[in-house]
Amino acid sequence: MFRALADEHRLRIVATLVRSKHEVCVCDFTDALPLRQPAVSHHLAVLREAGLVTCERRGTWVYYSLAADFDQRLEAALDTLVLKRIAA
Repeated sequence: MFRALADEHRLRIVATLVRSKHEVCVCDFTDALPLRQPAVSHHLAVLREAGLVTCERRGTWVYYSLAADFDQRLEAALDTLVLKRIAA
């Protein structure tokens, strides 16, 4: 999970999804980020492969949202990180 979130652009994508009340289209990310559509799609694929976001295709558009268990997975990952730091 942290590897997927280690990139500034992916963090901005996740932050956008956290603030959003609905799914976000790839085209909306390209307007908000200094990246072209293929680069945005690559970052979204990394997040999807990490299980952090889900996507839904509607015609030619693909819409992204946070995975249903995003909050729980983030909390568990942070707990693990803290426990490793304490144990070290």
